[in-house]
Amino acid sequence: MFKNKNDGRNNLCGENVRILRLSSPKKLSQRALADQMQLIGIDIDKNAIQRIESGKRFVTDVELRGFSEVFNVSIDRLISAK
Repeated sequence: MFKNKNDGRNNLCGENVRILRLSSPKKLSQRALADQMQLIGIDIDKNAIQRIESGKRFVTDVELRGFSEVFNVSIDRLISAK
């Protein structure tokens, strides 16, 4: 079976999502971030946010665009290394 070469993580953006969430002016909780995503039409819950941040879940292009919109950053910023 294929193994990801990204330290076993299933996404590139999870760590950056966590950093942006915690460094936002309101220090969003995972639930609050899920709520923000739902407000822009992306059906995601707190548990999915947790799995994304931990690298256990793949992220769709639609979700990536949503995170970009919620955090007001470029998609490049979300997938870039720290």
